[in-house]
Amino acid sequence: MLDIKFIRENPKIVKKGCKNKQVKVDINLLLEVDKKRRETLRALEDIRAQKNEASKQISKMQNEQKKQTKILEMRELDRNHDRINKALKKADEEFNRLMRQVPNLPLENVPTGKDETENVVLREVGKRPIFDFEPKDHLALGESFDLIDVKRAAKVSGSRFGFLKSEAALLEFALINFGLEILMKEGFVLVIPPVMIRPEMMEGMGYVERGREEMYFVEKDNLLLVGTSEQMIGPMHADEILEEKELPKRYVGFSTCFRREAGSYGKDTKGIFRVHQFDKLEMFSFTLPEKSQEEHQFMLALEEKLMQSLKIPYRVVQMCTGDLGDPAASKYDIEAWIPSQKRYRETHSTSNCTDFQARRLNIRFKNKQSKLEFVHMLNGTALAMGRMIIAIMENYQQKDGSIVIPDVLQKYMGIKKIDK
Repeated sequence: MLDIKFIRENPKIVKKGCKNKQVKVDINLLLEVDKKRRETLRALEDIRAQKNEASKQISKMQNEQKKQTKILEMRELDRNHDRINKALKKADEEFNRLMRQVPNLPLENVPTGKDETENVVLREVGKRPIFDFEPKDHLALGESFDLIDVKRAAKVSGSRFGFLKSEAALLEFALINFGLEILMKEGFVLVIPPVMIRPEMMEGMGYVERGREEMYFVEKDNLLLVGTSEQMIGPMHADEILEEKELPKRYVGFSTCFRREAGSYGKDTKGIFRVHQFDKLEMFSFTLPEKSQEEHQFMLALEEKLMQSLKIPYRVVQMCTGDLGDPAASKYDIEAWIPSQKRYRETHSTSNCTDFQARRLNIRFKNKQSKLEFVHMLNGTALAMGRMIIAIMENYQQKDGSIVIPDVLQKYMGIKKIDK
């Protein structure tokens, strides 16, 4: 969440940021509730001070009549204290509800726009393959080698699921090992986190106010299934104080992820591009506030390094304000070229969430002056397995129907191509 002091001092900036993010929040109401809450708190503190003073006076009184009079006054103060305390609790609840509706504000270098149509393409990298035959899509390729089975998955689990088999399954493990080899050399600590999270921790990450319809909820256990391992790694250090020398503190998490895809009815129903369950390597970093934009570029560079090593043509897109999501102050996507669709499709994203999540989760560090500050938190896709398998299969397909394995993955696969 944002700092309420910043909101009080900069209401116009906050209103503009919310407007640019296409988020409707009544900042004036928030400030009114904040003012009422502070006034109620002062009244409560005043009553407490009166009670303390009256208690001291009673202990010193010798006159019984005066003592009883003062005791009656104390009882009235108690009644007022209870009444005002209830009012404060109600004001706190309303204040917290409104504060959680305020999104993180976009950084100054983020382009202003209403939705994804106004995102900015920064660069295209790599040569798109030129085929002297009609390229197949990943599902046709997968079915021809019995690598992907969505029909039996639908029988077992319903739509938007798939079985990965044989070389396709091996390709996933090859991608995992390839990604880890690069990232662990950069100081990322490997984590395999739980895939179920308490709702209050998901709220701390800022994904519940707008986006809960995408989540799977296990009501009996009051747990959510994670949509990405970043949602688990962020709260790892909730209510902790880190040392400045520890930062940046980098993790790479591997997990199965779950998304309902509630808003994608009719989209990408063929194959395994948009599914309810998928595996992913995710980068996460806790860093110094003044270093977060540099760390963001570092994460983006690592994503590009992975794509370039795999020799997948891609483009880098900067998200406009209206396509950022609540926690992000800045975000980039990488989109891989998908030959069968003749267009780029998202495979990676990386976000700088500044101190927005850290404030909610109370994650701080002690600076050189021994003062406590909130860390900045960033995340970035290393490799989304299903979509990378799609990109590899389609870009590396051959006229004879075979699929060449990218050079950097061959040592993990033990083969150079998939063929009949």
